[in-house]
Amino acid sequence: MDEMLRKYLYDILQAISEIEMAQERFGRMYDTFENDVVFRKFVERNIEIIGEAMNRVLKIQPEIGITSARKIVDTRNYVIHAYDSLKPDILWAIVINHIPRLKAEICQLIK
Repeated sequence: MDEMLRKYLYDILQAISEIEMAQERFGRMYDTFENDVVFRKFVERNIEIIGEAMNRVLKIQPEIGITSARKIVDTRNYVIHAYDSLKPDILWAIVINHIPRLKAEICQLIK
């Protein structure tokens, strides 16, 4: 595996790990997430990192076996450019529904 590709995959895993740590610290309840601006901003930032790293992954290996890789990059763009219309429930859905699958897929690729 290309060294830069490996680095970007590990960057994504690090951002996922930080989201998981935040969930441990702040809890896994949507109400907490919705009402805690620090928690939300922390998750936003890590989703931005995941999206940017995925963009770089796709430049190296466009056909990488990651579900919805292009949508991950699109999500990053939405978080950054449409920040004023970003709703907490969208972020929370990403954390709950998509981050676990992404983590599993990246761990499989790294093996």
